[in-house]
Amino acid sequence: MNLNQVTIASLDVAKSTEFYKTLGLKLIVDALPRYVRLECPDGESTFSISKVDSLPEGNKITLYFEVDNLSKTVLDLRQKGITFNTEITEQSWLWTDINLTDPDGHKLIIFYAGKNRKNPPWRVN
Repeated sequence: MNLNQVTIASLDVAKSTEFYKTLGLKLIVDALPRYVRLECPDGESTFSISKVDSLPEGNKITLYFEVDNLSKTVLDLRQKGITFNTEITEQSWLWTDINLTDPDGHKLIIFYAGKNRKNPPWRVN
C-alpha cells in the first residue's frame, strides 16, 4: 500500500494554494475556487485542498514534510514571508523539526529525520 494523497479542508482554497506553493509544492490540478491538487517536490505524494463552508471542529490534522536541509529550508521560507510557531528543535525521537500553521490553522511540521524516520534504534523487527 502506498499513500497517494492527503486532502485538507479550506475556507479559502486560493489563499491556501498560494501558501503551499510558497512551501514548494507544484500545482497540478486547478479547479479553483473549489479544489486544487499539488505535487510534492520529492517523491510521488500529492496533496489536495478542498473548499468547505466551515472547518471541522476539534483536532485538525498535522502534516509532516521532510526536507534534506532543515536550516536552509527554514531560511528560504522565512525570506518568502513564512512565519513559524517554534524554532528548529532537536527532538528526543531523533528528528529535528519546526512547526507552523497554514491559513486555515492546520498544523505543519517540517522536519529532517534521515534514517530515523523509518528505522529508529527502537524499531520493532
